[in-house]
Amino acid sequence: MTAKTYELRTFGCQMNVHDSERMAGLLEDAGYVRAPENADGADVVVFNTCAVRENADNRLYGNLGQLAPKKAARPGMQIAVGGCLAQKDRETIVRKAPWVDVVFGTHNVGKLPVLLERARVQEEAQVELAESLEAFPSTLPTRRESAYAAWVSVSVGCNNTCTFCIVPQLRGKEKDRRPGDILAEVEALVAEGVTEITLLGQNVNAYGQDIGDREAFGKLLRACGRIEGLERVRFTSPHPRDFTDDVIAAMAETPNVMPQLHMPLQSGSSRVLKAMRRSYRQERFLGIIEKVRDAMPHAALSTDIIVGFPGETEEDFEETLHVVRESRFAQAFTFQYSKRPGTPAAEMDGQVPKEVVQERYERLVALQEEISWEENRKQVGRTVELLVAEGEGRKDDTTHRLSGRAPDNRLVHFTRPEEPVRPGDMVTAEITYAAPHHLLAEGTVGPVRRTRAGDAWERRQAGPEDDGRGVLLGLPKVGVPEPLPAAEGCCTTH
Repeated sequence: MTAKTYELRTFGCQMNVHDSERMAGLLEDAGYVRAPENADGADVVVFNTCAVRENADNRLYGNLGQLAPKKAARPGMQIAVGGCLAQKDRETIVRKAPWVDVVFGTHNVGKLPVLLERARVQEEAQVELAESLEAFPSTLPTRRESAYAAWVSVSVGCNNTCTFCIVPQLRGKEKDRRPGDILAEVEALVAEGVTEITLLGQNVNAYGQDIGDREAFGKLLRACGRIEGLERVRFTSPHPRDFTDDVIAAMAETPNVMPQLHMPLQSGSSRVLKAMRRSYRQERFLGIIEKVRDAMPHAALSTDIIVGFPGETEEDFEETLHVVRESRFAQAFTFQYSKRPGTPAAEMDGQVPKEVVQERYERLVALQEEISWEENRKQVGRTVELLVAEGEGRKDDTTHRLSGRAPDNRLVHFTRPEEPVRPGDMVTAEITYAAPHHLLAEGTVGPVRRTRAGDAWERRQAGPEDDGRGVLLGLPKVGVPEPLPAAEGCCTTH
């Protein structure tokens, strides 16, 4: 009997990407196989949705509408909708799209295969949405998107009350994992060949609130530094309110914690930050940036910024530009404010006209482009060790160039060396040219350091296998996990 195929369509933040890895693992554990990229259609299509954009529901129903005739013409095909929008809209999805078979929420990802089977047997839609997390989802089987880099969740949920964000209503209150469980997962991943991990949380540096230890996250970073074979540690996303000096010290003093920090700003105006309920002000944010620069002069900083929050004046926007100039971000994810139904900001007075928001947005992007280019030009002449990546970068020139990530996470396109090199291996290269969003290392590349991560990638190319611990291998060619441009108010944009 031919195995049923599945397709996963993921929208939103890093947490959703990681949840989709779990959904894929669950489906493959239940006997499904991933549909080939060029296949005419899968037996099961799963949408992992995001609810933070104003048009999120339009996007979902548009996709569902396109699938309706395919489902009608293909008996046995099933459609499932999960994620934040499913948690938010509940039965509305089945009412608007009655051809959907399963609706499941953010807290019951583990029930997906059971719900699909129940919908098939009972021939009616299954809607199941837990109100709170019953078991930490990291215990679920996972189909990771990379052989050499992995997400590791340290917590789920959020205790903040930002006025633009609906995520706490959908993901629930913050719940932390036990430190021993986190480190055990990291050690298991390293044993499989993973050399880079990204610690993931909706407010990652608030980790420890459940156990009453404000320094728990810094301790966790230091503990990761003691794991043999783990070469790179990153984390996303912290909140300025909880960013303490011990975390900066842990970053600076732990060699495998990379000199990279994503610190969401949202607005440079203290008045707007207060209206956002961001619990820090401009002075506090710039103070953190100064301390990070003092401890790690070569660190690359990135951020998220919302333009046009209700009540934002030209003076407020100029304060944002001021912080951008002072902070010298290597990269900024910039967004025009859009209403989220159910958030306090959606009902606020002073909604800024779209043409004003657009004009401010363009000025901000132009300033950040200038700064990004200037900061990248400072890298020319530096010699860096690159983690060779797969599936990103110069798709027009894969014969002579490959791509990799520097320790500070900058994207570098480099001349292909004469000796064989695999994704997950390390190469040393000198930066010769800078563009706003990438660097070039043209000419002779230093020695290739073959790694266990490269071995793991090579094993995957040989065919699927099961490592016996619920972690499924044998993936198609994809890239290293990389922070996504987060939608403002998403679960990792705090």
